[in-house]
Amino acid sequence: MTLIIVIAVLALLVLWIIGVQNKLVKSDEICNNALKQINVQQISRYDALQALVKLTREYSSYEADTLQKIVEARKITSSPAPTAADIDANESVLKELSAKLIAVAEAYPELKANQNYQQTMASIEKYEENVRLSRMTFNDTVTRFNQQVRMFPASLVAGMLGFAKRDYLADDLSKKDYPTI
Repeated sequence: MTLIIVIAVLALLVLWIIGVQNKLVKSDEICNNALKQINVQQISRYDALQALVKLTREYSSYEADTLQKIVEARKITSSPAPTAADIDANESVLKELSAKLIAVAEAYPELKANQNYQQTMASIEKYEENVRLSRMTFNDTVTRFNQQVRMFPASLVAGMLGFAKRDYLADDLSKKDYPTI
């Protein structure tokens, strides 16, 4: 009888460990997917910026050549398994490229009035919003995953199976400088 109880307790323990492991794997994959979604949006935004460089070439070959060199020098990562650091680095590159392109467009009012320019800028803004929303989703999924990894008794299983806390995406520190009224 004691042997049956011990076996039953061990079986329940094994089933619980399997359940925790499955839950952790599912949460980890959701985090990976959320990170890849951000990467897809960033690549789309990068492609739109490339289109803007080509459009700029019609107005000024010097400006377009300069921008093309910047784009080539700072190509974003399209790794199949991006990390939070990769995504943050991509975001820095994309913001810098966007700022330079907008500065060039300011010097060419006829470029700003061009319908293709306006449509491309609208698509860039759409991708920027998608990235912002995807970043929020990723950080939310990381929060849930990290809670699972850190809460007792699941933390015991997480540690044994090599699951560790994931990093959040960095905050955009430039947004924290609110204007004084």
